[in-house]
Amino acid sequence: MLTTFQNILSIPDLRRRLLYTFMILAVYRVGGQIPTPGVNAEALRSFFAEQAGSFLGFLDLFSGGNLGQMTIFALGIMPYISASIILQLLTVIWPYLEKLKEEGEIGRRKITQYTRYGTVVLSIIQSFAIAMWIENQPGPGGMSLVVNPGLGFKLMTILTLTTGTAFVMWLGEQITERGIGNGISLIIFAGIVVGLPGAIFGTVQDVRNSTLNLLAVLVLLVFMVGVVAAIVYVERAQRRIPVQYAKRIVGRRMYGGRSVHLPLKLNTGGVIPVIFASSMLAVPQTIAGFMFTDVPWLRDVARQLDYNMPLYNLMYFLLIIFFAYFYTSIIFNPVDVADNMKKYGGFIPGIRPGRRTAEYLDEVLSRLTFVGSIYLGVVALLPIFLISGLNVGALPVIGPALDRALPNFITQGLGVKFYFGGTSLLIVVGVAMDTVQQIESQLLMRHYDGFLKGSRVRGRRG
Repeated sequence: MLTTFQNILSIPDLRRRLLYTFMILAVYRVGGQIPTPGVNAEALRSFFAEQAGSFLGFLDLFSGGNLGQMTIFALGIMPYISASIILQLLTVIWPYLEKLKEEGEIGRRKITQYTRYGTVVLSIIQSFAIAMWIENQPGPGGMSLVVNPGLGFKLMTILTLTTGTAFVMWLGEQITERGIGNGISLIIFAGIVVGLPGAIFGTVQDVRNSTLNLLAVLVLLVFMVGVVAAIVYVERAQRRIPVQYAKRIVGRRMYGGRSVHLPLKLNTGGVIPVIFASSMLAVPQTIAGFMFTDVPWLRDVARQLDYNMPLYNLMYFLLIIFFAYFYTSIIFNPVDVADNMKKYGGFIPGIRPGRRTAEYLDEVLSRLTFVGSIYLGVVALLPIFLISGLNVGALPVIGPALDRALPNFITQGLGVKFYFGGTSLLIVVGVAMDTVQQIESQLLMRHYDGFLKGSRVRGRRG
């Protein structure tokens, strides 16, 4: 390990990229300490402390604590992710965007530009909604969360939060271009792991105060290591499709005649389906919180979409499955792959080239995606189950009967403290693996050993 770090530091370009990445992340963390003007920071901090474990607590964790402190980066990178979702959905149904996608680098730049415009528009809408919500939300003990409510506060909040989101988006793009790894993913990663030291310190304090049993902490630690190991195992899992290339003579040279493998990942979409599902569920929750507070039956329906309610868990699971298939269909086109294989004389043994190959690839990928989407849904809901159970008692009509029939560990959970939510855990492990893999690639290009000598980060046979 020490030799690997020495190799990294001995390569000027790689050293410069790593230092640049750390510098940008440091700027992001500094900006996360600058509060939005006009907010009662103490009252807001107390309010979010009461919301721990709710959907607001989840959003605060996802934003790295910026929402709870109402800093200039309170919106984080979520408007950019939402704009990306909308653009990718429109790419499927709008021929103009579909044509841009096929134009290569030029089309990609235009789509990126449209995504930036969409990010600004969504930031303005979300910042206005946040300003309205803070003004109307009573704080602990009746304290006001806003010092001087009114039009001036709304305009200042819109300007501050929109500018902050645009700046975070720019920071992410700078990391992608000049640093190591995907900038947007690393910013989300930094926002999540920044609270880990505090969580560890809090757990140690609970053990010292006898609030938490040391044996329970050790069991939880072993369980977390097991979950992380399972995530790493599945993320590396592949189905390797054998592809044979026929021999062909061009001039005086002979090409082909070799056998290769087409790797199809078990979880092709990575953590993107979970992020998409979380973002989509945040929309009806936000609308319901502002529009349905005065209508009793609509308020009851909206309550079912609260964090950790049965309808929320069901919709979360189904949306993860949907977006796993949707995102996989965007990034992998079996027809194009089959056409390219046929064009260069490649074929899958026992499968006719062309349309039949495309159907075979689509069938294999569909089965893999189903298993991968179920895995994503289980991991995303696992921490919720451990902390507070499935909360089936909140179901209308049949809820009380189910609550009495099912065991307590299903309905009420195990009551353990699990800092990372399912989404957060997938993001942390996935981004860490991708970043390590990129560093490995940079080292191997320069004939250096990576972090794992003799066992490079690669897919495993499916």
